[in-house]
Amino acid sequence: MKLSLKIEELFMLALGCYLFSTLDYSWWWFIGLFLLPDIGMLGYVINTKVGAFTYNIFHHKGIAIVLYMLGLWLGLPYLSLAGILIFSHTSFDRMLGYGLKYHTDFKDTHLGKIG
Repeated sequence: MKLSLKIEELFMLALGCYLFSTLDYSWWWFIGLFLLPDIGMLGYVINTKVGAFTYNIFHHKGIAIVLYMLGLWLGLPYLSLAGILIFSHTSFDRMLGYGLKYHTDFKDTHLGKIG
């Protein structure tokens, strides 16, 4: 993965941290829930097709942005928190080269093969 893409994801992670700081939550919430989107990997227990689907749902930045905006619009900070966590976690993952999964194998991502 190109360095420029990794830097871009680093800045998006920083944006997620900034947006979290605007919420009225302790930083322990951010740290404690940061890895929660990886629950989407449980779909791989069934098979790679289901695993890729569930992983991608929990790692989709579009869904994260929609959750964040809905939280702002509806005045529900926990929705904004969920969106920020997904956005930040996904940026961190992509910085490490973990992209959205293809149904063929966990290591096949939209950013290339892992490993």
